[in-house]
Amino acid sequence: MPTETRRAAAEPDVIANRKLIRPSLSEIREQIAKTKIAPAPAPIPPTPAAVPAPPPSAAFIKPVRKPIPPEQTNAENFYYLKQMQTRIPIVAVLLDGEHIEGVLEWYDRHCLKINRTGQPNVLVYKSQIKYLYKTEEAGKS
Repeated sequence: MPTETRRAAAEPDVIANRKLIRPSLSEIREQIAKTKIAPAPAPIPPTPAAVPAPPPSAAFIKPVRKPIPPEQTNAENFYYLKQMQTRIPIVAVLLDGEHIEGVLEWYDRHCLKINRTGQPNVLVYKSQIKYLYKTEEAGKS
């Protein structure tokens, strides 16, 4: 029984004497510095027959990215210029269903100016136009 009392007496001392052991920051820095200084083992070169050599230009090839499409294609501007130069009569159908027939004189970012024969010229906002078509095409359909 004396051994049991010794163990019981020793256990509280072990629990009471426990202490959190934390390494200091300077010790960690020294260990990191030692691992950086130590030279790495030399790699074993592969045999020429086992691994084919990459082409010399392979290191300079970058992946090709698809370019971002332009925000504006200028197709609308090209169409308006063509209609102005050829002076072909067009019909503008407005959102409320009204048809305006005439020749496109000029345009800007927000409006079209349509010259009409026998009627006053009209300045139409693009936002109010449902669609445009040539008067020649109206007879074909």
